[in-house]
Amino acid sequence: MADDLPPPIVVTGKRVKKRTLAAVLGSPLAAAMLFVIIPREESGRKVDATVQQDGSVQVKHIAGKQYLKVYLDIVGVPTACDGITKGMKLGQTYTEAQCNEKLEEELIAHAEPVIQCIPELYGRPYQAVPGVDLSFNIGTAGVCKSSLVRFWRAKQWKAGCDWLIKFNKAGGRETRGLSLRRRRLQEVCYTGIVAGKTPENLEARVKAVR
Repeated sequence: MADDLPPPIVVTGKRVKKRTLAAVLGSPLAAAMLFVIIPREESGRKVDATVQQDGSVQVKHIAGKQYLKVYLDIVGVPTACDGITKGMKLGQTYTEAQCNEKLEEELIAHAEPVIQCIPELYGRPYQAVPGVDLSFNIGTAGVCKSSLVRFWRAKQWKAGCDWLIKFNKAGGRETRGLSLRRRRLQEVCYTGIVAGKTPENLEARVKAVR
């Protein structure tokens, strides 16, 4: 939705507990990035994410609408928080803390199968993040049955990053919104594997996607 990244992500510790998103991905940075990217893409919000030493993520809302009350999305599915649909019923209301909890639960539920089918992503934040974001958007089966598995299991990182743009269709039709989302995630994915695409210029590269 928004073209720019929120304020810098802060990682305050390296030791993580089991069952945190950071532990599942083998990367506190990947966890923090997902807590920033998913609200941006699903709700158009800006948040600041800080990973604590125990692997928990502290999220601070900065700007944009918060969907704390369950609503029907464009296809009539009860939804709340940042694109969460599981267990949602009209009339329910959540606190910001509850939404953050639910987001981590959903991210773990989508990250674990992706790491299982592409274990090479473990500890690689800039490629794991696009993989999990895609899983959150199209489902874990969509990722694990795709050519991404073949590319990334063979450590053909750029080929997998290039392939992300293929997932830009809804109902069989290419959509601008999905194309932009995939291109933003491609910029994340290319970080550290394409010359000139560094963590330091990632924010500017994402912002330039239009």
